[in-house]
Amino acid sequence: MIFLFAALAAAGFLLGAAAHTTLSQFALAGALIGGWLLLFGAREGAAWLRRR
Repeated sequence: MIFLFAALAAAGFLLGAAAHTTLSQFALAGALIGGWLLLFGAREGAAWLRRR
């Protein structure tokens, strides 16, 4: 239950911070985070295939 509260609090904090930025800054940050997640997923997938 505490995990759910912490996740909701973090989401509220991040959404509040995003509301005070310009759309271009928000889009750039989203693109950077999305690119990092894609690279991380590809690296983890490659490692998983090597272990199999």
